[in-house]
Amino acid sequence: MNDRLLNQACLKELNLTGGERILDVGSGLGQFTCLMAKAAGSQGSVLGIERDPVQLSGAQDLIARSPVDGHLAFRSGDALQLPLEGEEWGSFDLAHTRFVLEHVPEPGKVVAQMAKAVRPGGRVVLADDDHAQFTPYPAPPGFHTIWDAYCRSYDRIGCDAFVGRRLTTFLVEAGLKPRRNTLVFFGGCAGDEVFEIAALNIIKILEGARELMLEHCLISIENYEAGIAGLRRWMTLSDAALWYGMNWVEGVKEG
Repeated sequence: MNDRLLNQACLKELNLTGGERILDVGSGLGQFTCLMAKAAGSQGSVLGIERDPVQLSGAQDLIARSPVDGHLAFRSGDALQLPLEGEEWGSFDLAHTRFVLEHVPEPGKVVAQMAKAVRPGGRVVLADDDHAQFTPYPAPPGFHTIWDAYCRSYDRIGCDAFVGRRLTTFLVEAGLKPRRNTLVFFGGCAGDEVFEIAALNIIKILEGARELMLEHCLISIENYEAGIAGLRRWMTLSDAALWYGMNWVEGVKEG
């Protein structure tokens, strides 16, 4: 779903000119990693790091189906302890991560690893959620109850549903100079071809968090089911709109 909703917009923000050496932390299924490799061209290279074996396998399959001109590789590893060789540290022009920091208990440590991986003058780009910014309108019945429970489920596993607002702080703490911040739109309205994809993506996320929310008594099963049903009815409205921006920042390694 991210391919349709976000990848082209995120690629535009990166402003790649070709020849870059790129590190993609938490590369997932590899779609955006492949787009960066194509933009970097035959003189560039991209290394994707992914800890989930299923997603890593999917990324490897993607390379086989859609080879790129530049050098592209995926490697198993954890964002908190990047599996880089000695000569790779301090060699990248760009280190990028998206939708990773909200899922780790110590996001600052991830950014510190990324800062260590780039060369002087290199860039670090962080993109992540601040779930307080999510606004479906007209408000679906039961939505605020289920969304509040979803946001509170993050701290039950030591994570932060609002990590996006802290991104520039992570850059500074890692010794980087923040240079730019923006929002990348992640939504749509009825009549937009991406609206159904965006709305179904939100429902899928809530369904994935169902057991965690119920286990910690953050919501009743009745309210959970009412919230999902409300979202599905909202999707059919002629004036339905989803307003959401993904937080995006860029920092530079000085020296």
